[in-house]
This record gives sequence, C-alpha cells and structure tokens, in this order.
Amino acid sequence: MNSNRRDFIKNSSIAGAGLAFLPNFLNASNFNPSPGFAATYMGDYAAPKLDTVRCAFIGVGARGSGHATRTANIEGTEVVAICDLFENNATKVSGKCKEIGKGQRHNDITLYTGGENDWKKMLKKEKPDVVFIATPWELHAPMAIEAMKKESHACVEVPLALTIQEMWDIVDTSEKTQKHCMMMENVNYGRDELLYLNMCRKGVIGELLHGESAYIHELRGQMNEVDRGTGSWRTPHYANRDGNLYPTHGLGPVAQYMNLGRGDDNFERIVSMSSPGKGRNLYAKKNFPADHKWNQMDFKGGDMNTSIIKTTLGRTVMVQWDETSPRPYSRHNLIQGTKGTLTGFPTRISLEGGVEGATKSHHKYAQGDQLAAIYEKYEHPLYKRLGEISKKNGGHGGMDYMMSYRIIECLRNREPLDQNVYEGCFWSAVGPLSEASVDEHGSSQKFPDFTRGNWKNTNPLGIVE
Repeated sequence: MNSNRRDFIKNSSIAGAGLAFLPNFLNASNFNPSPGFAATYMGDYAAPKLDTVRCAFIGVGARGSGHATRTANIEGTEVVAICDLFENNATKVSGKCKEIGKGQRHNDITLYTGGENDWKKMLKKEKPDVVFIATPWELHAPMAIEAMKKESHACVEVPLALTIQEMWDIVDTSEKTQKHCMMMENVNYGRDELLYLNMCRKGVIGELLHGESAYIHELRGQMNEVDRGTGSWRTPHYANRDGNLYPTHGLGPVAQYMNLGRGDDNFERIVSMSSPGKGRNLYAKKNFPADHKWNQMDFKGGDMNTSIIKTTLGRTVMVQWDETSPRPYSRHNLIQGTKGTLTGFPTRISLEGGVEGATKSHHKYAQGDQLAAIYEKYEHPLYKRLGEISKKNGGHGGMDYMMSYRIIECLRNREPLDQNVYEGCFWSAVGPLSEASVDEHGSSQKFPDFTRGNWKNTNPLGIVE
C-alpha cells in the first residue's frame, strides 16, 4: 500500500481492526440485539419520491468508475460529487460524467481526493440523495453507516460488511434513519437469473427443494497489483481468513428464487469446510522474489470452500468459492424443484416429461438453440423492457446498468428497492459464519435473523413489469 491508502485505512472508523478482524465470525447463535429506538422495518420500505436523484460516489477505480458513468447515463440523475484517494481517478471519471451530460447535467461535480477523511467531508457538505460505495471490503460498513447518518441512501459493493456486528449496525442505522442500504448484487439482473426467477414464480419447476451457487473465478493475477488496485488490499484477506469470502454473486439469485427472508422461508444454519490453501503460496513463490511481502504471508485460506445452508423450511443451498484454482469461471446457478431443474454454466433446463420441442424426458437437458421457446415464453418482463439498452450501456453484459437503472427508478417512483438491507446482510453473513464453521471443523452456525421475525410478513420480490 502507498502511504495515502495506508493512512486512509488506519484513520478510518475501523482503525484497530485492519485485517485482524478474526474473529470477525462473532458466533451469531446468541447474538440478536434489539434497537433502543422506534425503528422502521425496511423490508418493503419505499422512500419519499425524488424527482432528480443527486448522486455521489466513493471510490471510482475498477468498479466505481463504471457505477458513476452508467448512473450518469440514466435520466433523472445528477452527479454532484466524486471521492477517491487518487486524484487522476476522480478527474477522469468526472470528465466522462460531464461529457455524458452534454452540458445539461453533471456540470457541477465537486472532487474530494487525497485525504483519508475526504469522504466524510463530502457527505457532510454535499448531502447527496444516494451514495455509491466501491471501496475495499473493510470500508463498506463504516462508509454505509456514515452515509445513512448523513441522510443519504447507501448503495454498497459486495459484500455489504465483513462481521456480524457490522451487519447489525447497518440494519439498526437503516431502520433508525429510514434510509436504504442496498448491497449492489448485480448478478440478480442477469438475463438467465431473471428468466429462472420468472419460471420459479410461475411454478414451472414445482416446489423448490435445493439450490447450488458459486463464485469460481481464478484471480491470482490480481496479486500483481501490489501498491494500487484490487490486489493491493484484497490479497491479505486470502492470507488472514479461511472460509467463503465472496458468496453473494452465486447466492443472491438462488436466495431470491427461494424467497429467502421474504415471507416463504429464511436462512437457518450453515456448515462449511475448506480445502488446503496451496495455490496462492505457490503463485507467490513462482512470480515474486523470496523477500517480497506476498512471500512473507502464509495464505492459509482454502483454495476451495464449500458451504451448505439449511433453511427454515428444510431446503438446502450449496455455496462454493474458489478464486485460486486454474479452472473456468462459473457461478453454478442451479435451482431444483419437484418438477424440474434449471441450471447454468452452460444454461440448461430439465423438466419432468421433457422440454416441449426439445427433449422427451427429464433425463436430458435442453440447451443452446433448444431453449428459444423457453426464452420466448418466460423471458422476464424487466429484461424485455431494459435488456437491449442495458447491453448497450454495458457492465457484465448489461446487468450492471440494469441494476443502476432500477435503483434510480425505484427512488424516483417511490418503490421498494429490489434488494433490501436484510438480504444484503443475510447473503454477506455467509462470509463470517463460514469462517466460524471452518475454524470449528465444520460445526453448524446459526444465522442471525436480521429482520427480527419480520421476514414472515415481507413481500416476495415482485416480477417487475
């Protein structure tokens, strides 16, 4: 880390925690605090309508720059401020936003750069309607909490937080301030994920029994970002933590298929085990000098982590994570019901009695061109409406733009966001709970109920027309 980033982290509100957040896996079994104030349940909450959404951005590097420029492209937005440790990042993104606005919008963007507490100055002075946070993981929670306290909605990159305590603090702050805190799980807006959500809602595969999800993405090359970039802050996590560090890309869609935390069912328990940690130690030894700081670390985190979640109704979800092994990318994305199975990577569908016009039984998947009729019949209405414009504006095939569009649309139309604060906490809680389970040789860990029982009365995510 350069001195700016080191000071930024040292002087942030998590000073003293750093990467020594083990044990960040506070055992949730006996941890269920109650707020000391009259709280507003945020499960179906719709914030007061905003005709123009004034947007600010903290962190405009690899992810945040895309959030800023895509949001600037959405009608009804005004980019008012950008904060980044590196002035060149902020200047570059500000210029792009102004160009997108074509002299009609985004003309008065204030930059906050270099100082470790500039993001706090920005929140206090600019008072944006919504703040997009794309910073190192350990800064997500303190920045989101401060944003809500300063009367801004917070949209946060994944994971929402690192510890169970942070998640409760986020929930309490959101309920007290009546400000949204949404974890930006973009994969929920993928075409196939939306297709499967629609098919599940229509009962095509019957009663849902089991799901499988993953984030398998070989990212050892990020270790070459030593002083600046994602690898500079992410690499130490692999050395200091052992569990599923990045569960939400695969889990988010499966959780919404099953309505977990939304009326039908909820997260109950998790067990987790890791393979040996070999790949990053070998990569460091091969690619860096013996005295390099990466070779002074013991990357103890298992190359592959496998976790199994048991829900309140007894359904199961497998969640895997591997950012080290040399294998193709996969999020797995499987949902199994009493009448069939929908799965991904590649996209395949099996239905009892066969898929009409493609297969004659459930013993063979329909895939590729055989799925044309399925897309025609069950394409999600949101994808029908926004699919083409989303692909044009980009971000992982358009899912990023669609997510940003929906955030702005909901805030302008006084609608609940597609992902509430509790979902962000439930999905992110797999991180610290899996670490606790691995540390205790696969012992079962109980999920906290971040809704305090209100999930039973929360509406399932609607099929947005």
